[in-house]
Amino acid sequence: MIDEAMTTARSEFLRVVAERGYMHQCTDLEALDKRLTQGPAAAYIGFDCTAESLHVGGLMQIMLLRWWQKTGNKPIVLMGGGTTRIGDPTGKDEARKMLDDAAIAKNMAGIKKVFTKYLSFGDGATDAQMVNNADWLDQLNYIAFLRDYGKHFTINRMLTFDSVKMRLEREQPLTFLEFNYMILQGYDFAELWNRHKCVLQMGGSDQWGNIVNGVELGRRVHQAELYGLTSPLLTTSSGAKMGKTVGGAVWLNADMLSPWEFWQYWRNTEDADVGRFLKLYTELPLDEIARLEALQGAEINEAKKVLANEVTRLCHGEAAASEAAETARKAFEEGALADNLPTVSIPAADLAAGIAAFALFVKAGLSTSNGEARRLLQQGGGRVNDIQVTDPASVIGQDALKDGVIKLSAGKKRLALVKPE
Repeated sequence: MIDEAMTTARSEFLRVVAERGYMHQCTDLEALDKRLTQGPAAAYIGFDCTAESLHVGGLMQIMLLRWWQKTGNKPIVLMGGGTTRIGDPTGKDEARKMLDDAAIAKNMAGIKKVFTKYLSFGDGATDAQMVNNADWLDQLNYIAFLRDYGKHFTINRMLTFDSVKMRLEREQPLTFLEFNYMILQGYDFAELWNRHKCVLQMGGSDQWGNIVNGVELGRRVHQAELYGLTSPLLTTSSGAKMGKTVGGAVWLNADMLSPWEFWQYWRNTEDADVGRFLKLYTELPLDEIARLEALQGAEINEAKKVLANEVTRLCHGEAAASEAAETARKAFEEGALADNLPTVSIPAADLAAGIAAFALFVKAGLSTSNGEARRLLQQGGGRVNDIQVTDPASVIGQDALKDGVIKLSAGKKRLALVKPE
């Protein structure tokens, strides 16, 4: 078993990923461990450019690259300028929306911003590199590519991969375009070996089949000793998908989600997840994490604040983390308003006419539907200017404005300000 093998690992990287919970599968653990004791090695993770930012769901992969570099190795960030045109079918019931080159370039520029916070880029042996698979995929001669590489992939085996089986079992169409994705991902690995002597591909466990394809292709075409390592796919203890909230995705770029809202996401972590998230998303020593996750009752909230501070510091910087923590302290402990709380504008005419409390909570992003907002209020979880409102039909008007805004609270942890425009 992987956990047992890791107790004897000689390489620092493999000890870290085992101790902190990043490890799920590895193609040849002993051989990879041996390779990592022989000097710096290059590893990559690919990121397709489907939005202008990555979200929290991709943060574990970013942390893997960070630990790879911190333990003396070279991380390669592969931007999927080419593969984004096709779309990875893994985990999808339908084809991804096709993006044009301008949209892909815009998304790539946004995604690049986050990596400078986590990795050190340069030309040194352990400095990070960012490459774009469009550099080689755009140059492919299709007939020559099929002749040289297509012969190494069998339809029989490709049909066994989860990304394909799921679509077929659910009778959802899988285009030939998408079917090619796993071949191109395998080719990426072989090309990165050729260009940068990259020996390891990492990714989420849903990428296992694609990663193994690349390992085998590199061996057959280049006689290269390549390796694959996956991390577990995470959900919260309650089963929620990482990176999703009532208000939408938890983006890593500050222009798409404020540092305050990002901080709040981590502050609202479920009790049972605190220790696990401290290991995965911070660099705190394991003994300090053990102390924090052992806290009981109300004291666990202090551990959640540490988690929020540490993750926000890595993603947005020390100043943003401190400001978010202070905003929370003022808003929740002193009941004060703060300038950087999430603020939603509504037409002044709507407020002048009066708006039902449940509708206001939906407009503020504190509920996803009218029904959810009504339940929140009926169960005593909603407050307007710190006063509990239990009647969903209560009319909120201009008289509720205080210093030009209305403060809404959903439960004890989520706030929003509403202002007329």
